[in-house]
Amino acid sequence: MEPSIKDVLASYSLYGVSDSVIDLALRAEEELAPVYAGIDDIVTFNQLKVLDAFRSERFSDVHMGQTTGYGYDDIGREKIEQIYAKIFKAESAYVRVQISSGTQAISAMLYGCLRPGDEMLSVTGKPYDTLAKTIGIDSPNHLSLTSYGIKYKQVELKDSGDPDLEAIKANITDKTRMVFIQKSRGYTGRRALLSSDIEKIAKLAHSVRSDIIVAVDNCYGEFTEKKEPVECGADIIAGSLIKNPGGGIAKTGGYIAGRADLVEDSARHLTTPGLGSEVGPTLGFNSMIARGLFTAPQCVGECLKGAVFAAKLFEIAGVETSPASGDIRGDIVQTLIFNDPEKMVSFTGKMQSCAPVDSFVTPEPWDMPGYKDKVIMAAGAFVQGATTELSCDGPMKEPYIAYMQGGLAKEQVKLACMLALS
Repeated sequence: MEPSIKDVLASYSLYGVSDSVIDLALRAEEELAPVYAGIDDIVTFNQLKVLDAFRSERFSDVHMGQTTGYGYDDIGREKIEQIYAKIFKAESAYVRVQISSGTQAISAMLYGCLRPGDEMLSVTGKPYDTLAKTIGIDSPNHLSLTSYGIKYKQVELKDSGDPDLEAIKANITDKTRMVFIQKSRGYTGRRALLSSDIEKIAKLAHSVRSDIIVAVDNCYGEFTEKKEPVECGADIIAGSLIKNPGGGIAKTGGYIAGRADLVEDSARHLTTPGLGSEVGPTLGFNSMIARGLFTAPQCVGECLKGAVFAAKLFEIAGVETSPASGDIRGDIVQTLIFNDPEKMVSFTGKMQSCAPVDSFVTPEPWDMPGYKDKVIMAAGAFVQGATTELSCDGPMKEPYIAYMQGGLAKEQVKLACMLALS
């Protein structure tokens, strides 16, 4: 006889979850059935798309070898980049272990595409703190984009979180070279953009001037929907392999994908103009990158299910959450608004206590490099900074928003959330 949801949830009582919270979780699970079904539909679509890319590109055991030194003629690296390009519907892709963070990949994209005298227009408001330093917002430095004579403007999203198309059109000038979109929410309370939003922005920008580059920070957003930004009209995108596309397996790396000339210019910024994408040893990591990409849709599905469970459980408990449990999602981030620093610290501690790594550690606010406010972070992960693994963080400032993301196993997310309420 198949066990009921209640029987399954009863297992959590062995780890300190109270009966009252198990009852709340039972209600949450029953109400989430159609939401879980929708996530399964997206996972199936994306998993088959990824599988088809591996098959059609004839990926083989020979592509999981390694190169050293310059990394010339690495057939495995080239094959993986062809697979990435096919999945993201891009002309070209640049996928390298030499990229150590999403911010580095996005920075390379910006420096590769923009020239002195150009103007960058961010249409999702101010980017997150570390990228703001790359651009030169608030704290100019001698290596920022603005120090090289690149102008910066921004347009805020509407209060609803929708892109302000009229304001975007009004701010595009003959100097505007790039329209920049941050898909995920970052450390803000606004919603993540959806593929439909990106499509509207790209269509508008290209209707004003066909040579405008629509660039997307795709971090946290990969495989959360059936369409990726390039399919929606973006010219170039960038992201991190220790987020969604690494599938919880990649230990480092990043990617840039889109129009071939723009991708190559970004590669030239990371290496040199004379070498571009021709160099970059894989050092035996091809298998890791390929395997991570193959498992990514399933991994993102687990992250999404954990996030909607957290949203539903805390909604029932009276905590303000965003997105709501039934909302369409454009990233894997779930926010919980505590309006109380002690509650935020306590919740973060429960996330850490349910980590497979350093579960015995107590998170404390600290001066995290690149951020103005102290940040508290729970991150008991096998890969440092990997946000497909369960993590929770946020700046210690009002209204004290905890940003939860990841979860290779939704059961881990459920336990952490249920203990927090217990």
